[in-house]
Amino acid sequence: MTVPLSVLDLSPISTGSTAQQALRNTIDLARHAEAWGYRRFWVAEHHFVAVASSAPATLIALIAAATDTIRVGSAAVQVGHHTSAAVVEAFGTIDALYPGRLDLGLGRSAHRIAEVRSAGVPPAPVPDRPTRVRDGVVIPPPFTAGRLLDTARLAATFEALQLPGTQPLDYGLQVREIRDLLDGNYRSSKDVALHAVPGEDADVEIWLFGSSGGESAQLAGRLGLPFAANYHVSPGTVVETVAAYRAAFRPCAHLERPYVVVSADVVVADDDATAAHLASTYGHWVYSIRSGAGAAQYLDPDTAPALTEQQQRLVHDRVTTQFVGAPATVAERLSALQELTGADELVVTSVTHRHEDRLRSHRLLAAEWGLPRSKAA
Repeated sequence: MTVPLSVLDLSPISTGSTAQQALRNTIDLARHAEAWGYRRFWVAEHHFVAVASSAPATLIALIAAATDTIRVGSAAVQVGHHTSAAVVEAFGTIDALYPGRLDLGLGRSAHRIAEVRSAGVPPAPVPDRPTRVRDGVVIPPPFTAGRLLDTARLAATFEALQLPGTQPLDYGLQVREIRDLLDGNYRSSKDVALHAVPGEDADVEIWLFGSSGGESAQLAGRLGLPFAANYHVSPGTVVETVAAYRAAFRPCAHLERPYVVVSADVVVADDDATAAHLASTYGHWVYSIRSGAGAAQYLDPDTAPALTEQQQRLVHDRVTTQFVGAPATVAERLSALQELTGADELVVTSVTHRHEDRLRSHRLLAAEWGLPRSKAA
């Protein structure tokens, strides 16, 4: 338990609640995470679903204003939905007021949506390997896009977020554009120098995020950037993802050796049984995503119906790789994940129906992990 812990929050909306309350809960969790010793507080970007983290730059600014020292960032801005200049100017604006605290995480999910929209999704292949346990970590077969029950919503989301007739810029090119704008080296296709104001020379740390050993992991390595591997999204590929990043890594002025954060989905309670009950509707939530409907409102475990056998099969990999239990139980499993991947840091996300249960989950884990509490805690 020697590596830092950070928090990834999705601003989930529970049944009977609202997006407004979900955002207030995120701000409240960020304040507590800072007091409990977490290193970073990251928010995701999702659209047209029952999570309220649709505008990460705006939300990051609000979190930075509500906290004092914790690093705040995106996990990740889906750059296919934004121009490079818009991303740099937004984060440069926040950095101007809260300097030196921002992590600019960049993801390519929008590019994958564009690929689905233009080419469709091939049928799901038969998994080529069974679920394995490596050094105490569950590694299921990779989940493929072909197993999504309906991709129409992905196409509709892409259409709503893109200007008519446009396509995302090549991901690698856009990452380089963002770096050039931040460094003051940007030149247009006609060799005209442009300077982002604010944004240029902002003290912003760029991160890349990935769920496979493909473009994101390899690009992060070649550019010498820190990298986040999504075990909580794609547990079946985490080992290959981290290995690809490390194999591609080239030192740079900002980072001399690879730096990897690995994510995990956790629910911690006073005992294993209570935690299992609180987490019992996680499968319903994942099923709503994989059915094509997108993340639904998070169900109350006291009243939710049981999943059918077919539904359970679709979400089995995510449910069995969620870290659920008493503090010692979860800490032991997180330690195994850290040792298997060699992660320099772990980032945990926790979704429960009641906000107070989510707060308790993060507080219990921080105490068990031995995070340094702030004097104000």
